[in-house]
Amino acid sequence: MQPQPIDTIFSEKRKKIDFAFNEEVVNVFSDMIKRSAPGYPTIIEQIGRFAPLFAENNSKIYDLGCSLGAISNALRHSIKTENTEIIAIDNSAPMIEKASQFFQLQDQVHDGLIPIHLKHDDITQVDFEPASIFVLNLTLQFIEPSERLALLSKIHQSLLPTGALFLSEKTYFHDPEEQAVLDDMHLAFKRANGYSELEISQKREAIENVMRIDSFEIHKERLHQAGFTRVYQWFQCLNFISIIALP
Repeated sequence: MQPQPIDTIFSEKRKKIDFAFNEEVVNVFSDMIKRSAPGYPTIIEQIGRFAPLFAENNSKIYDLGCSLGAISNALRHSIKTENTEIIAIDNSAPMIEKASQFFQLQDQVHDGLIPIHLKHDDITQVDFEPASIFVLNLTLQFIEPSERLALLSKIHQSLLPTGALFLSEKTYFHDPEEQAVLDDMHLAFKRANGYSELEISQKREAIENVMRIDSFEIHKERLHQAGFTRVYQWFQCLNFISIIALP
């Protein structure tokens, strides 16, 4: 097994450009996300454990903004329903290409996993089929704020009555003191994972116009507006949370 490439994208001074999920990022994404997003491995693992509670036979499962397929991989190993297919979608062609390579190799060594179909597409433009599970794992924050309600409404319309949406996001807090403390702790998390002050500052500048985050209260209100009746925060690690929304 080849060693995982290390994220050094912002380790030297570079011209400021908006962050993009291009080949440079995709190549180091697994390392980047683990060192940047506190609680990320736990979110992946636990959604894999929770999903079988909601998966139904003869339905689709959507992994929206699937990146390299970590969520899809967890779902494939936990869900055993019949005539079920995972549809994993991302608007980054390099992400889909690398994820496709991974799942092709996986299918050569594992039997009995539910099928997966990877698509390079814009999730705001996709027509969804009836589904028992939707996952937006650190995805909605990269969607234009004006398009988020419409996307969630479309998800709700396609979700089966006993299904679930799992939504994970970086958030902000309305209390300035709480925000300041958790920001400092997040910076400490990144430093402990080997990022320098230059890397932290350049990454922040690159992503500030691309990733626009909401508070939990805004997420909850928007999900209710989209038609979801029950919205629960089941996880928090610093300023990263995960929500389950039920029809």
